[in-house]
Amino acid sequence: MFDSLSDKLNAAFKKLKGHGKLSEKNISDGLREVRMALLEADVHYKVVKQLIADIKERSLGQEVMGSLTPGQQVVKIVNESLTELMGGVHEDLTLTGTKPVSIMLVGLQGSGKTTTAGKLAVYLRKMGYHPYLVPADVYRPAAIDQLRTLAQQLNVPVYPSTPEMDPVDICQSARVSAQQEGCNTLLLDTAGRLHIDETLMAELIRIKDAVKPSDILLVADAMTGQDAVNIAKSFNDELDIGGVVLTKMDGDARGGAAISIKSVTEKPIKFIGVGEKLGELEPFHPERMSSRILGMGDVLTMIEKAQSVMDEKKAAELEKKLRKSQFTLEDFRDQMVQIRKMGSLSDLLNMIPGMGKLKQMKNLQVDDHEFVRVEAIINSMTPYERRNHAIINGSRRKRIAKGSGTRVQDVNKLLKNYAQILKMMKKINQGGMRGLGRGMLPF
Repeated sequence: MFDSLSDKLNAAFKKLKGHGKLSEKNISDGLREVRMALLEADVHYKVVKQLIADIKERSLGQEVMGSLTPGQQVVKIVNESLTELMGGVHEDLTLTGTKPVSIMLVGLQGSGKTTTAGKLAVYLRKMGYHPYLVPADVYRPAAIDQLRTLAQQLNVPVYPSTPEMDPVDICQSARVSAQQEGCNTLLLDTAGRLHIDETLMAELIRIKDAVKPSDILLVADAMTGQDAVNIAKSFNDELDIGGVVLTKMDGDARGGAAISIKSVTEKPIKFIGVGEKLGELEPFHPERMSSRILGMGDVLTMIEKAQSVMDEKKAAELEKKLRKSQFTLEDFRDQMVQIRKMGSLSDLLNMIPGMGKLKQMKNLQVDDHEFVRVEAIINSMTPYERRNHAIINGSRRKRIAKGSGTRVQDVNKLLKNYAQILKMMKKINQGGMRGLGRGMLPF
């Protein structure tokens, strides 16, 4: 999402870093480019004006002017200012009050409320809660059916709503049903409209007054840019929301909504949707998002993703195998499956500090389907072949290619890459990281 903004900001910073000593004119020229980059990214103009004023004031102080690396100090100030602008620290769900507590999801049609309800159910279950899904959008039978389908996929209980029922009655009755099911959190998927109107707000206020939710989350589409900010302000004025979930953050939007919402509404972004799968909902951390925007990576989120999919026992077993250079094709396949669970490979690469700034990464098209192809090839091998790749001769390669629906060249490429990985591991085991300096990286 922030690729264009990141490129423009880094171009401005590069010019600043080129000066051994900064003057007020250098800083003003650099911040003019920063201002243009933010405005083009659809950041609210009032937010940009205040942000640039704050950065300029700090940049003209002793912290920068007296520094040996003034350009880097300016980048540090921009990073801190962006972080503060987006809220400073992560704010989680508010789950206080008499159990079961209710989380009310509001927003316009098409923003992704129903899918977000399913994603939050996954998140809450990981946190040790027992969620209960409540379809309260009686005007769209498809929304009720969609939430039922999601509940079935997740094996989460769902309230049996029908289009003839009153939304307030649904939400109140669902509390009783949730207690009977042993659930301690309700996720209320309320109705939306194509635009904000009095009828919608009146209904949402009735639900809020009747249920008294512990948290109200506005689900907004990040692709709508400043419209998302205006929508957030309107819902907040009427309902006093607790926070925002920005969906479609993996899309091609310019990202202005993520930077502007907290400043305009004084309400935090609590989560971001980064994909269509039910596990692709991330807690929003302002400091990590600022690092991503400035091309500094996001190692903490990457570690959390790895921890959420990795089995500690299997990881320990793999480490032993790596130390003994016993990494088989089965292990190779299993590790790819784990990586696929973490999300898009392109997104993961961008979380590595400095990776987004590399020229060769700019036009790199990472094909996530390659993982599927490689997995199919390895699955077409016999268990003995997977553990003893050296026996895979020409006839076996033809059979494996035919069984996996691939070409012999694809099988050859996989085996070649795998052999290089084994050589690299052997060098690491023999001479530590210095062994890599003698040159056997598989790429």
